[in-house]
Amino acid sequence: MTDRPLYNTFSKEELNALLDRETFERRTLSFYRYTPIGDPTSFREEIYRLFAGMQCLGRIYVAHEGINAQMSVPEPETEHFLGELDKLPGMKDMPIKWAVEDDSRSFLKLIVKTRKKIVADGLEDDAYDVSNVGRHLTPEEFHRHSLDPETLVVDMRNDYEYEIGHFNGALNLQTDTFREAMVRALDELGEQKDRKILLYCTGGVRCEKASSWLKHHGFNDVNQLHGGIIEYARFVRAEKLPSNFTGKNFVFDNRMGESIDGKVISHCHTCGEACDTYTNCSNDHCHVLFIQCSKCAEKYEGACSPHCQSILHMSEEEKSSLSHEVLSNNPVAGFNNAAIRRRQFEVENTCTVNRSHAFLHDKKTAPADDFPRRQNPFSSLLLYKKQKYQDGYTPSLWPGWNRVGGTDRW
Repeated sequence: MTDRPLYNTFSKEELNALLDRETFERRTLSFYRYTPIGDPTSFREEIYRLFAGMQCLGRIYVAHEGINAQMSVPEPETEHFLGELDKLPGMKDMPIKWAVEDDSRSFLKLIVKTRKKIVADGLEDDAYDVSNVGRHLTPEEFHRHSLDPETLVVDMRNDYEYEIGHFNGALNLQTDTFREAMVRALDELGEQKDRKILLYCTGGVRCEKASSWLKHHGFNDVNQLHGGIIEYARFVRAEKLPSNFTGKNFVFDNRMGESIDGKVISHCHTCGEACDTYTNCSNDHCHVLFIQCSKCAEKYEGACSPHCQSILHMSEEEKSSLSHEVLSNNPVAGFNNAAIRRRQFEVENTCTVNRSHAFLHDKKTAPADDFPRRQNPFSSLLLYKKQKYQDGYTPSLWPGWNRVGGTDRW
């Protein structure tokens, strides 16, 4: 009898069918730990066999520096899972963060990967001491300090996470990756090295590195939310306190978010109505992550724009005649298509189309009058950046534009 492959072999349809047939509930959880792992490949194989045997699903990254996991565990296997996790080298007494909202479908399959780092910071291993972390604040302490106007609260997550939910008054670093956030944090905080700084992220793993990075650069009063937004949400609910975090906490699984206080603070990227539901464009060549309400999802068939909707109805022969840039709705080589997520309502500008990359539309085949007319800064913004990019100039007036690692990103 051959061993089961240490990777998923089922299609998406088959995986959904397997979940449909399950007769038990699942619990979504996450955990991380910075701890030396001598042989990440062997450890990866060991935990894959172990967790697959318990029908666990999820996404786990293993590196020499530790482990970072988000998982869906069968409820009947919960105690067994925790017991086996406790036996693994370096995993004893692992703090577990349980999902605030759960639907038993957070993950479809089990993915365990080895990585250079469990959180990519873009820095060399010896650039700073990652063990010299900031002070861990309990949710109660963080809640109390975050209400102090003299305290600087910094969101270490990505801009698209901030958009649907954040702590009131928190600094948004307006970045698309953690490695960009590490650089931007120093720029934004500047000389405020004696001010009390509170860092937060989803579950805490990013703040471990961010707090060490700030302390390395001379910041004296660096604090971080222990357990992240997930534990904070549980605290304010248990204590029946008004949450200082408003909106949804973005999560990296099929749920894409869990509401903390029931408020919706973001808007549909297509029509502008209040909405906090993230989805990926149904044009697989584009697949951009964006916010879309149910009405627009039906109207545009889950596509992010009329352009992408038209791609859905093309034959394979028609698609083969188009460039990748046109198919993916990404007109400028070097641009991160995820930039479409940028804040839509912060810059006043009226345009005749509804998305930033809408200048791709050919007015001969797609008249502008066919598209919703509404306030949207994206068209002028990306057109401006496109021209400056082609001119070889990086405009500093756009706070989201960075030169990181030798590439232009925003």
